[in-house]
Formats: sequence, structure tokens, C-alpha cells
Amino acid sequence: MTRIPLIAGNWKMYKTGTQAVAAAKQLAELAQGVNGVDIMIAPTALSLPLVAAALGKDSRVRLGAQNIYPGKEGAFTGEVSGEMIKDAGADYVIIGHSERRQFFGETDESVSIKIRAALDAQLTPVMCIGETESQREADKTFFILDKQISDGLKGFDLEELDPLILAYEPVWAIGTGKTAGPDQVKEVHKFLRNLIKEKYTEGLAAKIRILYGGSVKPGNIKELMQLEDVDGALVGGASLNPEDFNKIIRF
Repeated sequence: MTRIPLIAGNWKMYKTGTQAVAAAKQLAELAQGVNGVDIMIAPTALSLPLVAAALGKDSRVRLGAQNIYPGKEGAFTGEVSGEMIKDAGADYVIIGHSERRQFFGETDESVSIKIRAALDAQLTPVMCIGETESQREADKTFFILDKQISDGLKGFDLEELDPLILAYEPVWAIGTGKTAGPDQVKEVHKFLRNLIKEKYTEGLAAKIRILYGGSVKPGNIKELMQLEDVDGALVGGASLNPEDFNKIIRF
């Protein structure tokens, strides 16, 4: 089965609305003529509707949110629901990023609830998983990933997981300049695809896109994308510069 690569940029807490609009417009201009790859950027929640309006519905560059609150509406000060995200112009939502887990108490259980909310809002969930440096050194990488998948996707029917995207981000490689070696990436992505096959079906395993994240940049994207079972990248810092991100999407 042919899987269309997805190159996604997580802008985190960078760029004002004005800066986000300017960068998105520049990226959309640079990305003209790029085929055979899906492109997504995730600006802040405040910038999301501004960028969506600036790009328009026919842009090659699609939008995602960086987080989601599982409730539809209510007295939840500061939160943003899936319906609001969808209405603002997003198609994707990043869920369970290691920074959310580390700084904001996100758990595998809350990830599961948020994936449900994303699907209910017709958003494509990008589920982030990955081990810390201490967990890797303790040889617990596969155990941690198995647990994150099992608990994060607990209770979902096979059909519901059809749009799901996985993003493997070794926590020790995020924003550190370190990148997992090709053999490490290949090994983990193969493990994840086999895990989906075992827990669900061969069909879902063949279809699901598994992204790699962790200090992805123009200098290493080609090597990463040549690896079996790597279907794209979740890019952090390098996605903030439209010219750098353009090089990445043209891997």
C-alpha cells in the first residue's frame, strides 16, 4: 500500500499572529510545485484562524492545532475544543507531545480521551509517542512504546483508527540537536508497524503513517525518508524558517 508522506511543522510557542501569517504565506509560495507529499504546520491557537484565512482553503499547506481539550464546551477557562479548532481552519491536531506530557501532566489516558475528541470533531489526530533517555538506557524503549500505544488507543474500534497518524519522537532527541541513528529509527518504526499489525490488523499496519520527530532538519531529512516504515516527519525548530522547511518538504 502506498502511503503519502506527511511533513508536519510544530511551531510550538513561537511567532505572533502577524509573524505566523507572514511565514505561512512564504512557505505556501515556496511549496508551489511540490507533489506527492502532504504538508502541515501547527501554529499557536491564537494564530490558527489568522493563518487559515491568509492561506485559503485551496492551499497545499494544511493546518493543525498543537493541543485539544476533550470537552465540547463549558466552563473550562483557557481551553479550546475540537469543534473550535475545526472551525478555525485546522485538519489535524497534535496529541500527547512529550512537552505536554512533561510540563502539563499529559498521560496515556488523557491522550486517549483527546484522540476521541479529535475524531469526534473530524480532525486527524497525530499521536506522539517516545521514550526518554533514561528509559532507552534501561532498554525499556519497546516496553514504553507498547504501553503508550495500548493505553492511548484503548477502547477504539478498528474503523475509528483509520485516520490516525503516529509520530515517534525520542524525547532525548527533541530540541537537543541529537537525532536517533538510522538503525535506531528503522528498528523502532518497524517495531511500531508490527505492533499495530499484532494489536489490530495487517491492513491498518500497512496504511498507518508513522512519522519521525527529533531534531529533523534539511541535512538529515533525506536519509530519514529513505528508511523503511518512515512515512514523514514531525519537525520542530527547523519548521519555523520557511526556507529550511521548504528544503525538508522537498526531501
